[in-house]
Amino acid sequence: MLSVLDMFRVGVGPSSSHTVGPMRIGGRVRRSLAGIDWPADARLVVTLQGSLAFTGHGHGTLRAIALGLIGHAPETIDSDTAARDLAALQAGGALDVSGRALAFAPDADIRLDYDTRDLLHPNACQVALWAGDDLLWLEDWFSTGGGFIASRRQLEQEVPADRVMSGHAVPHAFGSAAELLALADGLGQPLDAIILANEDAMRPRAETLAGLDMVAAVMLACIDRGLRTEGTLPGGLKVERRAPQLWRQLQDGRSRNEPERLFDLLNVYAMAVNEENAAGGQVVTAPTNGAAGILPAVMRHYCETGAQRQRFLLTAGAIGLLYKQRASISGAEMGCQGEVGVACSMAAAGLAAVWNASPQQVANAAEIGMEHNLGLTCDPVGGLVQIPCIERNAIGAVKAANAARLALHRPGQGRVTLDEVIETMRQTGVDMSQKYKETSQGGLAVNVVEC
Repeated sequence: MLSVLDMFRVGVGPSSSHTVGPMRIGGRVRRSLAGIDWPADARLVVTLQGSLAFTGHGHGTLRAIALGLIGHAPETIDSDTAARDLAALQAGGALDVSGRALAFAPDADIRLDYDTRDLLHPNACQVALWAGDDLLWLEDWFSTGGGFIASRRQLEQEVPADRVMSGHAVPHAFGSAAELLALADGLGQPLDAIILANEDAMRPRAETLAGLDMVAAVMLACIDRGLRTEGTLPGGLKVERRAPQLWRQLQDGRSRNEPERLFDLLNVYAMAVNEENAAGGQVVTAPTNGAAGILPAVMRHYCETGAQRQRFLLTAGAIGLLYKQRASISGAEMGCQGEVGVACSMAAAGLAAVWNASPQQVANAAEIGMEHNLGLTCDPVGGLVQIPCIERNAIGAVKAANAARLALHRPGQGRVTLDEVIETMRQTGVDMSQKYKETSQGGLAVNVVEC
């Protein structure tokens, strides 16, 4: 099984599938090129297809894949160094791969293919090595959501309903919510204890807990940066950062009464993260960049101790694994229900666990969190992760808290199971028109004037 730490990747904004994934693809391609003996007249050509083409400019995909080819990684990238390296590549028109020069000019050699259909995954990237008219080498890569990437071989070999390679043998394997709940019932343990036992099969427990603490620290630091950083977000929509002003109002004592203050706090924390994401700052995929604000907002407000934050992330991560394995967390496949909807479901489950809900109530919280996000479209205005994405995270955080509260009042299994709602999300995503799945060809993206 995947680790829950795979669900929480430290990276940069504005998109896990369009920025983090392509940067990782660039890095994988760079490693492949190191083993190829190319002639002096060889040239590298990258072709972005599907959603990566339609919203590539707004999501920073072209820049991301170039930086990956240079050698930058989303976990460790330094913005100043990246800017200098990218400028040098633009000026020189060649990559340095293991001391050899390979012709590659990003402006000319990263191409957008809007016409190819029937892709294995709608976030597709084709990388080719040419010498004149001769094709020397070709690889197809796919950014499958949340920073995950896969080659054509991987996607073709895996079961279509489960595009996650099973990399770890664990003591408590599960492929559905029903199986996970059966384990909890049989072992008499909460979900986070079961997940932690699985993580023990992958690394020492101290490393797992340290990894969870690091994830929580990056999430909280992102909120803090977003609360104090003023300005206008990049990209041309002239969207002003709103979190700092709202935070000052809260500090001045406005919205003293609940539930107004609760709403404002969850709103401002989520918006702070997603404004940082929109500006290209450091965020944690939770499970994606576009939905990165929901879990940190709920965690900051309700988790006071490190142990609570660990339990929250372990439980939320378990729910995220179910969506990743049984459906998808890619907006280009599922629409925003696969991003904000999944994040809402994960946060609701994590919060219910912190409130000492039973495993069944935790699953109920996750089900409620998704049920009321079914059909949510991904239609970013201008191809930017700003409108409606920033406010949508704020709404998702409030909805997650309410889902957890509702679940606490339902001791047994509700009429709809978590497995049923995950399958419904998958079917809805399959049926949804492509123009509502991160292509900016429908919805708000075509009805809102950009300037």
